[in-house]
Amino acid sequence: MKDSSLISRGAEPERAILVGLVTPTQDEERSKEYLSELAFLADTAGATAVKTFTQKLDYPNPRTFVGKGKLEEIKAYIEADGDISMAIFDDDLSTKQVLNIERELGVKILDRTNLILDIFAKRAQTASAKTQVELAQYQYLLPRLTRMWTHLERQRGGIGMRGPGETQIETDRRIILSKISLLKEELRAIDRQKAVQRKNRGKLTRVALVGYTNVGKSTLMNLLSKSDVFAENKLFATLDTTVRKVVIDNLPFLLTDTVGFIRKLPTHLVDSFKSTLDEVREADILVHVVDISHPNFEEQIEVVDKTLREVCNGADKPMLLVFNKIDAFTCTPKDEDDLTPKQACNRTLDELKATWMAKMNDNCVFVSAKKGINIDELKARLYAMAREIHLSRFPYNDLLYHTYENLEGGEISAENSED
Repeated sequence: MKDSSLISRGAEPERAILVGLVTPTQDEERSKEYLSELAFLADTAGATAVKTFTQKLDYPNPRTFVGKGKLEEIKAYIEADGDISMAIFDDDLSTKQVLNIERELGVKILDRTNLILDIFAKRAQTASAKTQVELAQYQYLLPRLTRMWTHLERQRGGIGMRGPGETQIETDRRIILSKISLLKEELRAIDRQKAVQRKNRGKLTRVALVGYTNVGKSTLMNLLSKSDVFAENKLFATLDTTVRKVVIDNLPFLLTDTVGFIRKLPTHLVDSFKSTLDEVREADILVHVVDISHPNFEEQIEVVDKTLREVCNGADKPMLLVFNKIDAFTCTPKDEDDLTPKQACNRTLDELKATWMAKMNDNCVFVSAKKGINIDELKARLYAMAREIHLSRFPYNDLLYHTYENLEGGEISAENSED
């Protein structure tokens, strides 16, 4: 799939509308948050979200996702604007829904997965990442093949009308299945190569940065490893796994930056990035980076924890929770007459620290990677965790560590150190 982009990369960004639902399992506040994230995804892909539409439904309309009246409202807005080229829906759409909505609105229709895949295709740099993205694209495309053959609708059936359309779809299905099989074999070869690379790294302690997308993992990576990993205020800025050797005091370890997680990420898409997640699976320590300035950071923590449990068996590994972006944290004081429970946005940083986070003992730290705030405490925590694992593998180094620490503390002078 050479040209997989669904969004124009021209000088002028495409204008898009966003569509979401308020359901019994997704209240209005959460729907608003999801659509805000969808707008950020659109911006990352190169589109500008100009209008958001929501509708309260018990479940998505099986034909058009939203109701008939809402679809007419969206159509009227698109026609009145005259410059909108796409509609992006916050949930996965079936082939039938895409066809019906596209026929009604007359613009390009994307769903959340489609949009994420477009960003992945744009961000992938290495052969490994490109292969993983291509596999995910074909897996997404396979059940939606009928959408590609709408120009053969006149050959739906009847005497003398069977054959070409269905034959072509079946041919394409076989081609895509063959391509998926080939890509999986390529990824298995990449897995074997990366396994050898990991083996060649020896017994050095491995630390993996994990977290929701755009929480500052790459910025933290650059700060700790003094490297130049690409980082920007966009979703999925990092798609390729990066490994750097880091030395804190006298202790070396390997630090890995990984792809960020996100809500509503399909399982097949996660499976396509197995090679990337292998770095997380084989890590000795996980550093879970959290954007504490985000109003729903606790939900983001749950999303990451769930993904780690399901795909990476991350629940059994030592973990350090790093609350990043404390420089961007803002608190709106709660009105004294307001009797509703306090939300995260109404709590000061000290109040947040005194909540469930206080029970984590030494397993959480508050920093700003961008401003370099409290990084020394983070390094001290990482040093303690990595040292414990390192000494379990190299117990003979224990005396060297004690000697080094005594030298640092001035307990052993240069004159008598040779003893």
